Amino acid sequence: MTAIKDGDRHISSLRDGRTVHLDGKLAGDVTLHPAFRNAVRSAAALYDMQARPENVERMTFTSPTSGGQVGRAWQIPRNHREMVERRQALVAWARMHGGFLGRSPDHVASALTGQYMGLDRFRTANPRLAANFAAYYEQARDADHYLSYVIINPQLDRSKATGEQAFDDVIMRVVDEDSSGIIVRGAKMMGTGTILSNELFVANLQPLRKGEEDYAVSFAIPMGTTGLKILSRKSYEAHAVSAFDNPLASRFDENDALVWFEDVHVPWERVFVHRDTDMARDQFHGTPGHVFQNYQAQIRLMVKLKFLVGVARRLADTLGTIALPPVQSILGKLASDAAAVEAFVAGMEATGEEVGGAWLPNRHMLYAAQVFTQELYPRFIDMIRELAGGALIMLPSSAADYGDPALAATIDRIQQSGACTPRQRVRFLKLAWDALGSEFASRHLQYEMFYAGAQFVTRGHSFRTYDWKGAGALVDALIDQGEMPVE
Repeated sequence: MTAIKDGDRHISSLRDGRTVHLDGKLAGDVTLHPAFRNAVRSAAALYDMQARPENVERMTFTSPTSGGQVGRAWQIPRNHREMVERRQALVAWARMHGGFLGRSPDHVASALTGQYMGLDRFRTANPRLAANFAAYYEQARDADHYLSYVIINPQLDRSKATGEQAFDDVIMRVVDEDSSGIIVRGAKMMGTGTILSNELFVANLQPLRKGEEDYAVSFAIPMGTTGLKILSRKSYEAHAVSAFDNPLASRFDENDALVWFEDVHVPWERVFVHRDTDMARDQFHGTPGHVFQNYQAQIRLMVKLKFLVGVARRLADTLGTIALPPVQSILGKLASDAAAVEAFVAGMEATGEEVGGAWLPNRHMLYAAQVFTQELYPRFIDMIRELAGGALIMLPSSAADYGDPALAATIDRIQQSGACTPRQRVRFLKLAWDALGSEFASRHLQYEMFYAGAQFVTRGHSFRTYDWKGAGALVDALIDQGEMPVE
């Protein structure tokens, strides 16, 4: 029986010769590179936490194929109780990073677990490829892999469909195939967390039309696969001055990336959808995959909002404004909104349903939560920044300022608070700025607004899944109760 995956095992697995480009250079060993090493260790810490003996029962379950203990993100809950147990494990992980790792290992594991629940849909489309997917899922689960995915196409001319683009060989597609597998070429996004991951799951979430079969493919490959190039965005970790000055960016920058496939060979046993536009869509929406991956996202966001409420309250205490009625009003609103997201999560679990031996969260309640939180997050950040005022700006330039005793004494005189020491105040306000106003924070604002798609996309999911028939029946019932007017 394989031992529970721990941090050392995860770090070792990332030394696979992957090709990561940053600032015009090859990064080499990402576990040692100053742009990635702390984020790698933050990911490893998640595995260390679940491997500790006192956490094994809470954080893992027994794989039905290997008999080993693996993370609960791979667990298929059979009832409401098991769904709550699984969620509690995901919350424990999210608390370790405050919700700032949007593509932590439990995200894509949740997506594939949902798809595995809908294995019959794969079988209907292609029994051979369905067997490939089942075998891969079980292998990834038993290894407790950290998976990332790229399921969105690069933004080119958004007025045109995928197959209408005038830019040749930009969007990833199948360019050749033989008895050994397929060859793919082009780009996919958003590769969030790819640099921290073991393998890459590739699919197409955006709708495809007939005639766009070359793009209708799904597969999984190791991150060190020949021809797979990871083009990282700017690393906030690399530009973090210190853990004191950038306590979040220095540890939790998961480095989104564009992924380029340079004639990558994918063996047939790793191909799950092939030139089937209907199945490319149904892999997400014809199975519980889309629901389960976004259910995980709401759990993570629930923790993140609670962290931000804690920042808001600490700001009021630190600045001595907690007794002011306007401040209490803002804090009350923030607390209410955060509790609403917790209620959404509890509600989608409690009003879920059993389908094929698995307990699924309430689909519409999930999409309603997405619509709510997409609009909520920017308002949430704005309200907390309103509480802070200029306190987040007038801070020491860096921890190095404390190296000059005279300057340190001046800073301590200025940064006083009735709730903490001057240096505790500075340390907290540096954290608050990293969460609310830094470049790292700005990326998170954009991420929370769009990781699930534009607002019209999430509202469309809400429209399609609401109980319109039930709502209409209420209207009809009250109409029928009324008396006909006398002529």
